[in-house]
Amino acid sequence: MPRTDLHDTAFAPVAPGRRSLLRGLASLPLAALALPHARAADAAWPAARSITIIVPSAAGGAADFMARTFANHVPRTLPQATVVVDNRPGAAGILGAMAAKEAAADGYTFLITSNSTHAANVSLYRKLRYDPLKDFVQVGMFGRFSSVLLVRSDAPYKTLGELVAAARAKPGMLNYGYYSSSSQVPAELLRVYAKLRFQGVSYKSVTHILTDLMGGQLDFVFIDTLSAAPMLKNDRLRPIAVTSPKPLPSLAHVPAANAIVPGLELQGWFGLATAAGTPPAAVEGMGRALQQAMADPEVQQAYAGRGLENQWRSGPDMQRFIQEDIRRWAQWVDVAGIERM
Repeated sequence: MPRTDLHDTAFAPVAPGRRSLLRGLASLPLAALALPHARAADAAWPAARSITIIVPSAAGGAADFMARTFANHVPRTLPQATVVVDNRPGAAGILGAMAAKEAAADGYTFLITSNSTHAANVSLYRKLRYDPLKDFVQVGMFGRFSSVLLVRSDAPYKTLGELVAAARAKPGMLNYGYYSSSSQVPAELLRVYAKLRFQGVSYKSVTHILTDLMGGQLDFVFIDTLSAAPMLKNDRLRPIAVTSPKPLPSLAHVPAANAIVPGLELQGWFGLATAAGTPPAAVEGMGRALQQAMADPEVQQAYAGRGLENQWRSGPDMQRFIQEDIRRWAQWVDVAGIERM
């Protein structure tokens, strides 16, 4: 095929000024030429399609409650938006995090993040398949929570002190269940700080852990307050300590664990993120929706009733917080002596 270009006789002559303009456009990077289109796409967000919030755990758990409560509030800020919740449980949140990382960075897929997915997993897994800071853009934080130490209501120990005494009397005989960093790390810190011996059993969901605890297969568990709250209404479980610095308003009668076992104090958190490269308009839009949700009295009451401490953080602030939290969980995992998987 013969070559054709701007100098071919098949084209009309190009004026000198026009020729200079064409040369200038040709020298621009493609990203600059596409900028007006990108801005138009940003301005159109959210278009007439649904926004997906991935929950990296099973339905009925704390992250699921966070997502569904927030999803119900989003249309108040973004009237044109429809939101669906997609549960992707497994591997301490890794499967859900990977799904969010690999989704199109178009502003229509977001992830409920936590201290497990974006801090502790860095120290718990040798080959984590995502980078919490580089592979995601942080949208904001919902707030922080503590874990509560639960035993059966008919257990022979009614306090953390009595549980410690029982574990010392029967070295290696007691066991606990865990499914996340907020349920494994405090138990292992208890073992180290109180110089105890007991066994940990890994579970896929909090529901299975609580079922086995009530059934007598487990002796105690540390569960995040949001997941534990509904179960405490049936009188089959007894809370005997919390990992917050002081007793929680929602569990005012339950003492802080560090009052009995010095050093046994840690908190988790929930946030919202999306894949790196997502248009700023989408990140900022969801950030505003999250901020307004956390300022809504109904949402505040719903979350506070299950032990969440409202602690809004913007995306950039969240990025800095996660960097610090990765170091905090690394220290806890190291002290607890948990081997990387």
